[in-house]
This record gives sequence, C-alpha cells and structure tokens, in this order.
Amino acid sequence: MGKNLKGRELGTGLSQRYDKRYSARFVSVTGERKQKYFDTLSEARAWLNQAKAADGKNTVFKPFEEATDDILEGYDDDPIPTLSNMTVNEWFDFWMDNIISHLAWNTRRNYRERYTQNIKPVIGKMRIRDVRPMHCRKILNDMYKDYAGSTIKQAYITMGTMFKAARMNDVIPKHPMNGVRYTKPVKASSDIKCFTVDEQRRFLEAAKDSHNYRQYQFLLETGLRTGEMIGLTWDAIDFEERTLTVNKTLEYRFSRGQWVAGPPKTVAGYRTIPLTDKAYNILKEVYENRSFRKESRELGRQLEYMDVISGKIRVLDMRDLVFINYRTGMPNKNSSYDTHLYKICDKAGVKRISMHALRHTYATRAIERGMNPEVLQKLLGHANLQTTMDRYVHVTDDSKREAVRLFEEKAV
Repeated sequence: MGKNLKGRELGTGLSQRYDKRYSARFVSVTGERKQKYFDTLSEARAWLNQAKAADGKNTVFKPFEEATDDILEGYDDDPIPTLSNMTVNEWFDFWMDNIISHLAWNTRRNYRERYTQNIKPVIGKMRIRDVRPMHCRKILNDMYKDYAGSTIKQAYITMGTMFKAARMNDVIPKHPMNGVRYTKPVKASSDIKCFTVDEQRRFLEAAKDSHNYRQYQFLLETGLRTGEMIGLTWDAIDFEERTLTVNKTLEYRFSRGQWVAGPPKTVAGYRTIPLTDKAYNILKEVYENRSFRKESRELGRQLEYMDVISGKIRVLDMRDLVFINYRTGMPNKNSSYDTHLYKICDKAGVKRISMHALRHTYATRAIERGMNPEVLQKLLGHANLQTTMDRYVHVTDDSKREAVRLFEEKAV
C-alpha cells in the first residue's frame, strides 16, 4: 500500500513522490513493470485502473484522456481499439507512455512538441495503417517555410522513430516513410558557436571574479552538459581514481516550479570521465570548503528518478550536490547560468555564447589537440560517432594557422 506525503494510504500501486507528483505502477501479465506519473491522485488512479484492465485483456492501451472518461462512464461499453483501426494519435500516446518512457524528459518533450504542432494536425486522426509516404512528405513540406532545418529534422526523426516502433510491433505492415527525406539544411558544424583559443583565454580571465568561475572552467575541462554538471553529486566523484561518473541530471522545470532529477540524455550518456588536473583541483577545492557553504532548507529534499539501465528508482540527495549558489544555497538554474555568462562575455569583449557552447568549446579544443573522435564520442556521451563527426570534426581557423606554422618550422 502506498502513501501520500502526509502518510495517508492511497492503495496498491499508488504513492506520492517528494516533488508532490503521484506515481501509479503495476506489473503486467508478461512481467513487465508499467509506471506513470501524474499531477493529481485522480488521474493516477484512473490510469492505473484502465491500464490494469487493458493489460488483462491483452490489448493496447487507450489514450489516457479517453480512458478517464471510460472509467467514469463504464468503458466496457466502448471497445478498446484493435490494431486494425488504431489511429496515429492512439499509437503515439501508447508509444510515448510505454515504449520510450525511459528516455530523457527533454527528448520526450521534443517528440511531443513536434507531434502536437506539426504531425498531429495532418495525420493524427488517420488510421495508422492508412498513412502513406505522401502524408509524411506533406508534414515536412508544410514546415519548410516557417521552420528551421533542425526543427524539420526533429519532426522527421519523431515520425521515423514512432513508425519504426509500430512496424517492429506489427501494428503496420510497412514503414510509411520509405523514400521520404527532408531537404532544408540543418545548422552546419561551422555555425556551432564556441570560443576560439584567444576568446577562451579572455573569457576565463574576465570570469575569475565570478562566483560561477569554477563551474565555467569545469565545463571547459570536462565537456559535461549543463544538467549533468548541475546534478553532479559527491558520490559520483572518485578522488582516488581521479574520475567522475555521469549517471543523472538535474534541471529546474518552470512549468512545475520545482527541481526534477532524471537520467542522462541517452544510455550512452552514462559514462565515466577521467579528470584533468584542473578539473580535479576544482573538485578538491569545492569539497574542502563544502562545510562553509550556505545551504537552503529546500536542499534537504530527495528527488526520485528512473535509472534506465537498471530499471530501478534512484534518489538524488540535493545536499550531496557539488555546485551550489553561494547566495541562495540552492543549485543555479540553467537560465541563470546563461544570463550571467552573457555578462562575462560582454566584460571580456567576446561573442555571447550559452552554457552549452562551453561544451562545444571543449569538444573543439579536443579535436584541435588531436583527440581521436571515437574517444571524444565516449567522453561526450554521444549515442553514435556520426553525431561527433558532424559537429566537431572540422577545420577551424586556429587549427589551420597552427598547421601552417608547423609546416614552416619543418621546411627544409
């Protein structure tokens, strides 16, 4: 029997988390664990009842919005859709809730945004078996005028991944995107913002008086994503082996007004990184001064998240966080970092970049210094080598100058 935060019994399979959301879970007839989170107890209970009933009939789940009405009115009078008449909307909801529920929240959010804004208006009400390449191409063509190439690519990936799962599960006889391509170019690697060597030096010099100096330098030494750095805890640091392990992220969700922990962006995001001397010294300095830092009462919270590798629920103890704002006693929000970063860039007289661009800068320096792209892929936590190659294996102006200098030095 689960309980809410006040200790009240909620019933089997129901519980309330520290972030005040409700968890509903059960084990299917095939032994697979099913779990979802909701903002209200009534939503969690409705989904749990419907999911158990659907599982007992060995059928595909109905969309949650319909399931709630069914429970209130007696859903047995309204047959659960079969594979032959399932709509794209129904498959998308099932796919999101049951097949890719382990993916990072940001990834799933991007899928939902592209589906809701671009895919659903065109094919959402169609039977998924009736979708053809011409429908998929229309979705991309409709986006061409008003959307950037990268956004069109997101819609392309969303459709491709969603329909691939449907094909693998025999929901559709063939993939409806065969032969469909997007033509608008995405941002080239040369357009990715990062510091040159000189800009990086000037930026760090200007940032020395900043309370975020250690964080900026740490990203430039490790290439972590911002959420990975914010969620870094002391138990992930091995001072003896001089490594850090990336196994979770932390971000502030303005829509909920709360901090949310989660797994890395992809399974490849789980990784152990050897520390440079600078990164090691930063961590040692922060660790040795941790007893003097200000800590907010809210820092006592423990945040649950799903470990997608083990399938187990893990807990992030916020008091164990490495980097805390000196004034608030809480972690810095990503947006706060960016705002402060712009001020430092202006002070240094360099172009404004975001926190994520510090990761790009790390990767660019690594390639310039001769790091093997396959090694860089592992250090960055990219799911595939092509991503690393496309973004960072390009010739920069600095590397061209250095090549010419070496050529001159070795001239006969």
